[in-house]
Amino acid sequence: MAELIVVWGWHAPTARLWAETSVFATILEQASFLIAGLLLWLTAIAPKATPARDASGALALLLTSIHMTLLGALLSLASRPLYGTGDVSCFGLVLDAEQDQALGGVVMLMVGAVVYLAGGVFLLSRLLSDRRERLAG
Repeated sequence: MAELIVVWGWHAPTARLWAETSVFATILEQASFLIAGLLLWLTAIAPKATPARDASGALALLLTSIHMTLLGALLSLASRPLYGTGDVSCFGLVLDAEQDQALGGVVMLMVGAVVYLAGGVFLLSRLLSDRRERLAG
C-alpha cells in the first residue's frame, strides 16, 4: 500500500508541479520512490521464503503491476496533458507536453508493470513448485 500511495501521490498534478519546480521536492520524490520500491521488493522477495511469504509477495507484486498498468494507461491515453504545457528535451528529442506524458505512460506500462508482473509470477511459480514438492514428498 505504501508504494501505491507514493507512486500515485507524486503523480497528482500538484505534487508533480512541486517536484518540477523545487530541487528539494525532486529529491524527496526520488527518495520516496526508492524507499517505497525497496521496501516492496525486500518484503516480497524475502531471503527466507515461506509459502505464506511467497503468497503475500506474489499478491503484492501482482497488485502493484495492476496499479502501475492503470497509471501508465491513464498517462498514455489522456486526451490532454495532465502536467504542464511546455516542451521538454528527452535524449536530444524535443517533445511537447502531451508527447512527453504519453511516452512516460508507455515506459511505465512496458517496464514498470512488466517487471512487477514478472516478480509476482516468479513468486507464484515458486509457491506452486514448493507445494508440488511437499505433496510428492
